[in-house]
Amino acid sequence: MLQRFTHVTSIVLFFLVSCNEKVKESAVPKQQEPIMSDTLATAKEDKETASEEEREKFVLTEENAIDFFFNYADTLSQNKVKLTTSMGSFTIQLFDDVPYHRANFIYLTRKGYFDNTQFHRVVKDFIIQGGNSDDRKTANKRREIGRYLLPPDAKKGYKHHRGVISMPSSERDNPHKLASPYEFFIVVTKPGSYHLDGSYTPFGRVIEGMDVVDAINNVPVGDGDWPLQNVYIEKAEVLD
Repeated sequence: MLQRFTHVTSIVLFFLVSCNEKVKESAVPKQQEPIMSDTLATAKEDKETASEEEREKFVLTEENAIDFFFNYADTLSQNKVKLTTSMGSFTIQLFDDVPYHRANFIYLTRKGYFDNTQFHRVVKDFIIQGGNSDDRKTANKRREIGRYLLPPDAKKGYKHHRGVISMPSSERDNPHKLASPYEFFIVVTKPGSYHLDGSYTPFGRVIEGMDVVDAINNVPVGDGDWPLQNVYIEKAEVLD
């Protein structure tokens, strides 16, 4: 019986050694004995590492974004995001029944996308628009997250009241008013800018710090409504 066990063990060890020779040298520490327990542990670690890399390499596209955000929305219980800017902070409450836009905004916040972006368009007594930057890092973050658009969701009864956060449509050929997911605008008009209703998707509102929004809306601007002095979103964070 012992002789049979030894024979089987030898075959197993020979098989493992043969397989390991086909693995890249960097994946197997040099001068390591092919012990069964260590080989299994390494395989498990490699599998976990591969899974992590697959998650890290996940890129959103126009083909997978809707399904992704549909499922992602089901995992969310949070609906508030705090934006800390170079001029102060304010808090946004996201509407629960606008799932794609809410999920998108929280996802991008958790990915750190909005950090160090700017309020790049300021129109006096109308809106402030954020989520873009002239910094190459912002373009790199967009490329890493993915290229996609979101469908409009303007039939939930929300209007563009003062303090409402909404999503602009893409500048690409866009007859269906698909939303540009990386940018947003906040209405400062009193009592609101209702001519936007039906064309854009309100997905939340400012519940604290509207005075900061107003202060940003009052900064001097140059060509293209870009502030003469950059107004940064220093940090965006999801509140529990």
